[in-house]
Amino acid sequence: MRVDLFDFDLPPESIALRPASPRDSARLLLVSGDAPFEDRTVRDLPGLLRAGDVLVFNDTKVIPAQLEGMRGEARIGATLHKRLGLRQWQAFLRNAKRVRDGDRIDFGAGVTALAGPRDEDGGVTLSFEGEEPVEVLLERAGRMPLPPYIASKRPTDDRDRSDYQTMFAREDGAVAAPTAALHFTPDLMAALKTAGVGTETLTLHVGAGTFLPVKADDTDDHRMHAEWGRIDQATADRLNAARRAGGRLIAVGTTSLRLLESACGEDGVIRPFADETRIFITPGYRFRAVDGLMTNFHLPKSTLFMLVSALMGTEKMQSAYRHAIKEGYRFYSYGDSSLLLPER
Repeated sequence: MRVDLFDFDLPPESIALRPASPRDSARLLLVSGDAPFEDRTVRDLPGLLRAGDVLVFNDTKVIPAQLEGMRGEARIGATLHKRLGLRQWQAFLRNAKRVRDGDRIDFGAGVTALAGPRDEDGGVTLSFEGEEPVEVLLERAGRMPLPPYIASKRPTDDRDRSDYQTMFAREDGAVAAPTAALHFTPDLMAALKTAGVGTETLTLHVGAGTFLPVKADDTDDHRMHAEWGRIDQATADRLNAARRAGGRLIAVGTTSLRLLESACGEDGVIRPFADETRIFITPGYRFRAVDGLMTNFHLPKSTLFMLVSALMGTEKMQSAYRHAIKEGYRFYSYGDSSLLLPER
């Protein structure tokens, strides 16, 4: 499938540089079957869902995974994106041509790492020196890894430490936030409970590969990045029971959706899962686990815009994005949201 089918023009001013405040005041575009688009807010969510529906959140926690250091006289940037061991992380390097296998990179604040060979995804293994846990080292020397389309417009600051973290964040390991869940607040969760909407959590550690552009001209030639996720037996059982009772599973974010679909068999049953997934969802994919998706607005020609097009139809999503741009919706990680329901 041609990648240019998923292109669209986005004005630079549509990119949100800060989240809405309060979080649940963000706008929400309802895209439902053949019905007209509806301009709502995230606070309307309890009335847009049905009792018995279940929202599925990702409880991964973003770590300060961006580092700036020196290899000799060369300035090196590193973005960690996948844990390989107790002290080893896969990382994408800036100025990587100046780094060779075995080189020591000094990230300041007493944090150093040895570079290993390049991997098939273009990353480098960094082995951190010393005895302290890597998470402690990152708290000392790292920065929150804002998406490049925000970081290129303003510096990361202390606000981002809380702004770029969801209220569900518990499991350390992500280098990008599951941003659809940034819109949720305790008040909204209470309203959802009153409306009879259930909630569940799973874990998918979002990697830096989520920001990588699709360089191929055809989707068949794109290699999807790997991310590690987990769904335990009890959660899988509750999700299956909710669906058998007539409830819909609504993934909050593409990360939750990708993990649910990875864990679901052809029979529509969700099973326990603890592994990497490279699932790449494009139009023609048959969804087995989810009945809807809440998600922010994505990049042109990105794998995530391909995913939402697979769920709702490419023409439908191109039309929805044109509407969102015309109506001034805010795009990307700190932007507004959409609720995608193939059938309502």
